[in-house]
Amino acid sequence: MRFSHRDGSRVHLAYCTNVHPAEDIDGLLRQLRVFGGGIRAELGVDRLGVGLWLPAPLAAHLDGHPDLDRLRTTLDDHGLEVVTLNAFPYQGFHAPVVKKAVYSPDWVETRRLDYTLTCARVLARLLPDDAARGSISTVPLAWRAPWYSDRRLRARELLDRLADGLGKLAAETGRPIRVGLEPEPGCVVETTDDAIEQLTGVDTDHIGLCLDACHLAVGFEDPGSAVRRLTEAGLPIVKTQASAALHAAAPADTATRQALSGYAEDRFLHQVRERGARVQGRDDLPEAVEDRRALRGEGPWRVHFHVPIHQRPQPPLESTQDALGGTLDALLGGPVALTDHVELETYTWSVLPESQRPGSDAELVSGLAGELRWVANRLRHAGLEYIA
Repeated sequence: MRFSHRDGSRVHLAYCTNVHPAEDIDGLLRQLRVFGGGIRAELGVDRLGVGLWLPAPLAAHLDGHPDLDRLRTTLDDHGLEVVTLNAFPYQGFHAPVVKKAVYSPDWVETRRLDYTLTCARVLARLLPDDAARGSISTVPLAWRAPWYSDRRLRARELLDRLADGLGKLAAETGRPIRVGLEPEPGCVVETTDDAIEQLTGVDTDHIGLCLDACHLAVGFEDPGSAVRRLTEAGLPIVKTQASAALHAAAPADTATRQALSGYAEDRFLHQVRERGARVQGRDDLPEAVEDRRALRGEGPWRVHFHVPIHQRPQPPLESTQDALGGTLDALLGGPVALTDHVELETYTWSVLPESQRPGSDAELVSGLAGELRWVANRLRHAGLEYIA
């Protein structure tokens, strides 16, 4: 889906395919036919953006292989386009237990660099002819520990090599690709201030941030202030991920704790932050609710659980839907578009409390279409015009 901003630039809206478990070419093509084509039909639009997640083995397979042409053909046949990739999870994102493994390899390891450049080469071949550029989201350097000076220097070296590789790719293909590090709770780059501290001095022609609205909200950051500080620091927002977190206004309440426990599950990490005199937190929801070091609940909680953005959770829980709207307004509601790629990223449909999970492919199609419809309406509210 494409929108026109008041400054004349084009803004792309896509949904991220990391919600689907397929990790080979046949599975990828099926998910595009069933889900991509199904969502486009339900929305009644001529063109639907998909933010592809390509696990490392599949990205390596597609790089220079004829199956890349099969992928392009499938996209074209079903009215789909790709301007952005999610290269945060390396592989195995729907394994029974993922947790902190999602951050491996990190930006201290050459495998992360190689994977990201492979994704960039594939994306350069997939971009529509009239797309201004492509974007890729990636790990926010690493999990927060260990993070010694030698690891920081190694990460900066690899980011410099990334920028060099992206520059060469643009020169060869004429297709500029930018990579955005995605701040996330518990990581080296968790907050806006962390991003400014860790990334000042990178090659901003090729490297910037992927601003995830859920992650921003979990840290209780004000979207307008965060976007302003990043802009003043000269860090480009390569893409934004439209997502919402769980919010608990009274986490000490017994009913609220019971409701939160329903979101504790074994696959993904669900970091929790409590707002008080200072923001404190735990690395996973069970630790915050039940552990001997459980948070006291003296202030509201935000939980890193990507809940469907077009629906409100069952009371007494809430979502940060309003914060998502504020993030989109901060990025796109002004005279200049501060990003041009918006990616819906609710990857947690399969681990929602059982009564809220889709029971079929058709129900997941309907849910994802509902989320995209909500984002599209919010972009119109910010002053953008739907064009295709």
